[in-house]
Amino acid sequence: MTDLAAPTAHDGQTRAAVVSLLVEDGPLTAGEIAERLGISAAGVRRHLDALASAGDVEASSSGYGQRGRGRPAKWFQLTPTGRGKLRHAYDDLAGAALRALRNVGGQQAVEDFARDRITRIVADVAPAEAGSVAGTVEGIADALTSAGFSANTRQVGNGVQICQHHCPVAHVAEDFPELCEAETAVFTELLGTHVQRLATIANGDCACTTHVPLAAVGGLGTAGTPGSTADPPRRQPGPTKTFTAERQTAQPAAAHQPSPRKATS
Repeated sequence: MTDLAAPTAHDGQTRAAVVSLLVEDGPLTAGEIAERLGISAAGVRRHLDALASAGDVEASSSGYGQRGRGRPAKWFQLTPTGRGKLRHAYDDLAGAALRALRNVGGQQAVEDFARDRITRIVADVAPAEAGSVAGTVEGIADALTSAGFSANTRQVGNGVQICQHHCPVAHVAEDFPELCEAETAVFTELLGTHVQRLATIANGDCACTTHVPLAAVGGLGTAGTPGSTADPPRRQPGPTKTFTAERQTAQPAAAHQPSPRKATS
């Protein structure tokens, strides 16, 4: 990550740290980044400006509101260009291998490979039973993080979302959406409830977001405040994980459809 708009070694290290935070937990404000890195907000803004000039970072259009009075907070996230600079060296090889697999074994061979891959990742996650949906969600997130996806969870209304802030196979998934589809299918089977993929990094979103409904399974999981818009609390260190009302990843609003005109005689 040191090639991300780094004119000096020191600047490169700091900007790499900024990028790492945005990969793992973005979008973030300059103040949040400054607090986590232990440097001034002015210094963080200088690095964000340099990264933005290089096309690696952009102000988020999600609109997470503001804290208290004054100007709304400005949130920053990686651009597709910035993510591209984190690209793994084996992406091209993996894509070529999957194309060869499709040529030899057909579409079903690719789908079987995708399913086998995610099944291996979550192999140690216990399927949800009565009262254990929330625990299985956390188990999936932990398994994804161990596989390089930088995943966490957050409660939103009557459900919980699994957020993958990094995808080590994003460039391959652009050409092979079967990888994403297999994840959704396996999550559904583990959780015993229909889950919905809201966004993917492969499609240019800032994170892969999967929504898991909790209310539909008899109130399983942890209870939250429906429709809460509270600002996210600071992440606390330690192994204990709890669901918190964090800011929801905004999704594009549906396009307005004009009402059909009545036929005139």
